[in-house]
Amino acid sequence: MASSRKNRALFIDQEAVSALILLKSGMLSPVTALMNEKQSKEVLSSGMFMGKTFPFPLILSPSGKVNETILMSAHKGEILELICDNVIVGELCVDEVYPIDPRERLHQIYGTEDLSHPGVNATHKRLGKYAICGDYSIDLSSVQAIQEMLSQAKEQIGAEHTTALFMAANPLHRAHERLIRQSLERTDLIVIFLLKPYNNADLKYELRYETLKFFIENYLPRNRVVIVPLESSYIFAGSNEVILDAIVAKNYGCNRLMIGQNHAGIGMYYDHNSNKSILDRLVGIDIEVGIASEYVYCNQCKTLVSIQTCPHGHHHHISYHSESILELMRQGLLPPAVLVRKEISSMIVASLYPNRFKNLAKLYYDIMPVNGLLEEHTEKDFYVELMRLYQTTSLT
Repeated sequence: MASSRKNRALFIDQEAVSALILLKSGMLSPVTALMNEKQSKEVLSSGMFMGKTFPFPLILSPSGKVNETILMSAHKGEILELICDNVIVGELCVDEVYPIDPRERLHQIYGTEDLSHPGVNATHKRLGKYAICGDYSIDLSSVQAIQEMLSQAKEQIGAEHTTALFMAANPLHRAHERLIRQSLERTDLIVIFLLKPYNNADLKYELRYETLKFFIENYLPRNRVVIVPLESSYIFAGSNEVILDAIVAKNYGCNRLMIGQNHAGIGMYYDHNSNKSILDRLVGIDIEVGIASEYVYCNQCKTLVSIQTCPHGHHHHISYHSESILELMRQGLLPPAVLVRKEISSMIVASLYPNRFKNLAKLYYDIMPVNGLLEEHTEKDFYVELMRLYQTTSLT
């Protein structure tokens, strides 16, 4: 509803709303409420909350002069409206307001305070100097709908074991497909948390969702894979991403989390004369974490292989770097089918270059094999058929 402004208000953004919804609905348990100053200091010093791993304090600290003025004058028991984009999204009953060090929080989340880092800089701009805690109300229907969907999916197949995958699918490529298939071999149900960032992602969420949905519906047992949107706020950024992924997956009812070996958030480090990763810091989070091998295309094996099982050197390997694959698409080029399934490439390039051809029908019928009937064809159809011609080998 529109702001009534009967009470004083805090102005927050969609990232804060997303985090507050996850927190209130129990998806960040063992943390179930905004932390007070004492709890924040304990988490900062120990990385633990109630005997379980939690990487940084869960606080609400909105930036801006208006918010700062409200926070500095707020009194215990006061009701503050929570306003996002000029709409009331909830109310908060003030319990405590306390100062924070924004740079300390940045370091806790990202492992650095370097403002040249895009994520650090963006988070720095939205952090205020004061944090507030207290009970609050907010619409939980989005999470409740997901919980109901997962419950129905489990009941439909009698799933006893559920595995979580977190991915951006930006774009969905063959290595992603292999990871999904490999995970499916060891579980009853897969929940793919498809990241939905607030910044301008290269490919819109809706397009990434459609490509993933196409793959599932056409090449997998569809009743064993569920796509869940995950609004990827700043709390999932930086070196603690995997820990937060594990916590969210567990609270959504998954008992296994599968990640790729080259996941940026694993973060190898050296401690007490042994190599460790951030996964060794998981305490009290009852979820199994599996690490999948890195996959490449080997031009000697002529197929997708694990680097751990392929006998050929890296000079024979084609890696699946999403950014480079996406760059081809940005330039209007269809990536080789060994990198991205042709139907998916066609969906993406057709979306990036709408109405690209002046006379698509003529071009289609001039160079494509047709059955003689006049039919309507989309640019996606054209790209799919073009890729089939690229893959013809008798004259090459």
